[in-house]
Amino acid sequence: MVIGVPKEIRVDEYRVAVTPAGAETLVAAGHQLVFEEGAGIGSGFTDDLYKASGARVAATAEEVWAAADMIMKVKDPIEPEWPRMRSGQVIFTYFHFAASEALTTAVRESGAVAIAYETVELPTGELPLLTPMSEIAGRMAVQAGAKHLEKPGGPGVLLSGVPGVLPGKVLILGGGVVGTNAAKIAAGLGARVAIMDIDLERLRYLDDVMPANVHTLFSTRPAIRKQIEDTDLIIGAVLIPGAKAPSLITVGDLAHMREGTVVVDVAVDQGGCVETIRPTTHRDPVYSMDGVIHYGVANMPSGASQSSTLALTNVTLPYALKLAGHGWRKACSDDPALKRGLNVVDGRVTHPGVASAFECDIELDDVDALIERSVSGAHTTAASRF
Repeated sequence: MVIGVPKEIRVDEYRVAVTPAGAETLVAAGHQLVFEEGAGIGSGFTDDLYKASGARVAATAEEVWAAADMIMKVKDPIEPEWPRMRSGQVIFTYFHFAASEALTTAVRESGAVAIAYETVELPTGELPLLTPMSEIAGRMAVQAGAKHLEKPGGPGVLLSGVPGVLPGKVLILGGGVVGTNAAKIAAGLGARVAIMDIDLERLRYLDDVMPANVHTLFSTRPAIRKQIEDTDLIIGAVLIPGAKAPSLITVGDLAHMREGTVVVDVAVDQGGCVETIRPTTHRDPVYSMDGVIHYGVANMPSGASQSSTLALTNVTLPYALKLAGHGWRKACSDDPALKRGLNVVDGRVTHPGVASAFECDIELDDVDALIERSVSGAHTTAASRF
């Protein structure tokens, strides 16, 4: 199979979908790799390293998209890339469809096969391709929040406190991977930390493993309203796989927060769990509304691009080998976790979170029936598998 890796063109996106080591592995498995010139520079990987791995380096993104049976990316295709998608082409990346009806429409109209990293799900409920980025985002959320609590711009609060001065208070909405990693870093700094969730078993676990300065609270609307009144840093860490995040903090809640409170909403790429959040960039990460500082960088791990690329490709490479070696139909049929990653196939939506994300009616197709129809109608040649 020909696998294409274009350079990420989203603002301040420095990650790359395949490392030189990953390229060498895929080439050794009999596949052709085509990288766009400069695709790995932001993560510290030069074109020479990719050439040495056996990959070809192309001068333009158009050449990469045109040549590839499967495109591997980090972030969802943005508008200039939509015309490059084509029917039958597999696109393997983070999509977060529920946050963008326009993207969903574009992929459906292209006829491409969209396999989303964020919805590949193991029987245990674990999201193996989302976990490493969630770990990084959770840790970076505290760093970002701590920075914006400082002057100029912030209220001048030091999260750790000093002898004779109380440490800052951190509220984390969601006790999953993002929330757990955020709590570790915030607790390590010495902050007073509260984690809220609706899963009592998860709260019991966190209560057992977290240090004494981390407290667990059952999440209700009254409890959230009470906590935000004296919190310095709020981290949104809620995830419903494939679906839009619920709004746990409303526009009316801002009036009850102290001026200079910082909100870091890691769920912004799924619509956000703070009603007033909107996507921002690393270059212009914050804005203020009603005296509350909002941080909405949707690709937060890109700020630590080299670490993030290595962490991401450690988990995506085995799935890429399955897709390239067997084709998407057989790979998804054989691997239930990968099958859950199928979001859109030939214009049909196959993930319930995407189908229910928008006001317009989108029919949900049965993924098993779709794969079965595709397999029965497929030829055996490599060219016709996609």
